[in-house]
Amino acid sequence: MDIKDQSNSNPQSNNESWAQNTLRSLLEDYTKEQRRTRRWRIFYRLLIVGIIVSFVISLKSPEGIQPTLVDEHTALIKLEGPIIEGTPASAADIIETLQQAYESKSAKAVILQINSPGGSPVQSAHISDEILRLRSKYADKPCYAVISDIGASGAYYVAAAADAIYADRSSLVGSIGVIFNGFGLVDAIHKLGIERRVQKAGKYKDMLDPFAVSNPVVDAHMQGLLEQVHQQFINRVKQGRGDKLAAEERLFSGLIWTGEDAKDLGLIDNFASPQQVAREVVGVENIVVYRPHKDLLDRVVDRLGTQISSLLLWRMQTPALY
Repeated sequence: MDIKDQSNSNPQSNNESWAQNTLRSLLEDYTKEQRRTRRWRIFYRLLIVGIIVSFVISLKSPEGIQPTLVDEHTALIKLEGPIIEGTPASAADIIETLQQAYESKSAKAVILQINSPGGSPVQSAHISDEILRLRSKYADKPCYAVISDIGASGAYYVAAAADAIYADRSSLVGSIGVIFNGFGLVDAIHKLGIERRVQKAGKYKDMLDPFAVSNPVVDAHMQGLLEQVHQQFINRVKQGRGDKLAAEERLFSGLIWTGEDAKDLGLIDNFASPQQVAREVVGVENIVVYRPHKDLLDRVVDRLGTQISSLLLWRMQTPALY
């Protein structure tokens, strides 16, 4: 047997070789982990620096400047996502921003850029009322609504308060109606052998209970409630659009229209983007975006909340002017 064969048959040599390989493998894994950790550390540091730089730039950009201190401009306010309390499209945030724009002496007009499927009738009415109040107080400062992808239901309720409404030919406009969705699970719980137990004070206090049998009195009451809110919606649209509206009852049927059909029906005035309105209608091409007074973190959280709530509400359609 040669020397090589003797070494291979030596248990001690084999153990040393295994130990060396194991140690080498551990060192390589440790080195890789250290490199990975270092890369993530650098990434997080760069991310923090990026956020700080973005924040500083935003303070120096037109959106971060106090609007009253900039040159003559057209004020732009964005109404995006569901019009619900606690969201960026809530009455509180939109009204605050509207007041800033109207109080700014250098803002020659206000553009409300709308991209919303609707929302709360109360929140929509608050915004609409404030637009009408500000238009009356600042008669020389017009307000234009510009619908981008969608301006439906409660969002159109708001748009109708503007001096004029613009959209794209492919925008979705209208849906002048009211809806309240629910479920009836009475048969389901019977099949599952579930006994329903409810204690209440007030004959109809459980009227929205999905496990309760449908009641004609409650159904009639809810229908009357929806029709009342619907009529308020119709009145506001007629008040805002006046003789521009086509004499068609289907306008108020809850149907939604493309921008082209909406123009024929008098729901919008013409086709234009916010930039076109500023340049060709207002005559002041310089646009300054107005926002409520919030820090950077609040803006990021609001943005994420808008996207999530838009998806959920669009699919679930909670009680609203959808």
